[in-house]
Amino acid sequence: MAGLLTAIPPVALLLPVAILVALLPRRSGHALGVLASALATAWVWVVPDGAYLQTTFLGFEAVLFNVDDFSRLMGLVFGLIAAVAVLYSYASDADGVQTGFALSYVATSFGAVFAGDWLTLLFFWELMAVTSTLLVWYYGGKAVRAGFRYALFHGIGGTLLMAAILQTYVVKGTFLFASVPGGPETAGIAAGLPAALAAIGIGVNVGFIGLHAWLPDTYPRPHVAASVFLCVFTTKTGVYGMYRAFPEGHVAIAYMGGGMAVFGATFALFQNDMRRLLSYHIQSQVGYMIAGVGIGGALAQAGAFAHVFNHILYKGLLFMTAGVVIYRTGEESLKKLGGLRKEMPLTAGAFTVAALSIAGFPGFNGFVSKGIVISASHYSFSKGPLPIGDFYTLEWLLLLGGIGTFMSFIKFGYYAFFHGEYDGSVPDANRLQSVAMISVAALCVAYGVFDSALFAILPFDVTDGAVVSHVYKTYTVPHVVEGVALAVLGLIGFAVTKKPLSKLGRVPDVDSLYNPGAFYGMRALVVGVTELYAAVDRISVNAASAFTSAVANPDALYERVIGGDDEDVRHPLRAGIGLSILVLAAFVTLALLILP
Repeated sequence: MAGLLTAIPPVALLLPVAILVALLPRRSGHALGVLASALATAWVWVVPDGAYLQTTFLGFEAVLFNVDDFSRLMGLVFGLIAAVAVLYSYASDADGVQTGFALSYVATSFGAVFAGDWLTLLFFWELMAVTSTLLVWYYGGKAVRAGFRYALFHGIGGTLLMAAILQTYVVKGTFLFASVPGGPETAGIAAGLPAALAAIGIGVNVGFIGLHAWLPDTYPRPHVAASVFLCVFTTKTGVYGMYRAFPEGHVAIAYMGGGMAVFGATFALFQNDMRRLLSYHIQSQVGYMIAGVGIGGALAQAGAFAHVFNHILYKGLLFMTAGVVIYRTGEESLKKLGGLRKEMPLTAGAFTVAALSIAGFPGFNGFVSKGIVISASHYSFSKGPLPIGDFYTLEWLLLLGGIGTFMSFIKFGYYAFFHGEYDGSVPDANRLQSVAMISVAALCVAYGVFDSALFAILPFDVTDGAVVSHVYKTYTVPHVVEGVALAVLGLIGFAVTKKPLSKLGRVPDVDSLYNPGAFYGMRALVVGVTELYAAVDRISVNAASAFTSAVANPDALYERVIGGDDEDVRHPLRAGIGLSILVLAAFVTLALLILP
């Protein structure tokens, strides 16, 4: 049995199933999708660690199925949320073709995180960009243009990553990861230019500041069920890729993570579109993961991947609750909602669990994983340039991001569920939507209360002093006080900013600069090239016409240039003009032959 499991990676199961889901009747297709995703989860759980399917790919050594503690964690949570998301898709009236695209996106994400070499990872990385773009495009309307921008971003990011991988091959002579048989002595991307290119290329996927605008631009556009898939796989596969590229960490990446935590939470606070708010918080929460990867070491990396696991759960739940509100009311904006706690108590309860989880309130899963990363920023990282009292630079950035998270979700909950009265009556989530949300909400609470269950699947044991630089304990008095203090500060912050925030319109982001710049820049380039070509064409045509006219009637040319009828002058001049025309014609012909 084990031999069969290792001979066929999960992607080989999920891709054919994705096609079948698109072709079968809606009910049976979605049932098959849930079953296949659940089977993939079980599959990942029982497969032993090791490098399997070692072969040649495009003439290079490759490992198509590599299982270790990092890839196993990714596969477990990917399969789990995929099963729930397919169920939610069926309950939210998604058709089979859309869910087929979604499952192909899931499959290619599995392929990327279980790759044992850079070439295989890049292959599935690019397929993941294609399948996710198709999922966005399928909805039509505004999603089409957003999908083009999404595809452009990820195409550029993938190209930069490919350049980094190729330069790393030149240095190391292999695409294999260091952890697999035959791999190089040093892990990760080669230092110098390859590392810079990889950081930027992967930075597109994880939402580095300045490269993040595709997130809030794209994720609010498609079907509500598609958003549940989209919020999970691209950014978290990016975190996994960042770890593979920088297994020892990097100070610049750590501080970028801290900046993302603050930037994303701040811009989320400005939003009134529910899914746009949640999209900015993907950037913010991924910031904690990137900070953990950048800090390096067992404690920080365990925290980063613990937060990957937890974030997929509570972020998927948040997009499901927002999706139910949109599904039932047809409204996307918080300004047009209110008082839904009485109309939709189950959805309001699921949202509350997810909001407390993402904000890191004690008793919920985000409190556990976020605490590990913050602890690592204090005990496993330098003080940095701006320490404040006992709080180091990166540490207070992460804490500030936590306050902003509380403020954002107090705002979301207040305007959607608790403020005012909803005008009319609206049903709560249907039965299968409820099953999906309650299942994930239960896991958010379970992993928050029973933190040992989360620790058991992490790549490093954070409770063992022989493994980590600082033993982590979740429920200590200072840690609980810190979690409650962040919540209180978030509540006070929202109370202070509630009135000015209510008057805000849409706050411009960096895409307000480079979207028009790219549009008008490309238009100017196209117009400039076409006009230049037209001008050259006109000159060539006029020269050819003049040449033809002069050869056919040189007397007419003489009359226009010189005038008069003196026959003694006309013959020598005619010969000179003819010779000049021949030389000019030769140059024009040569130029036309040389120019592309």
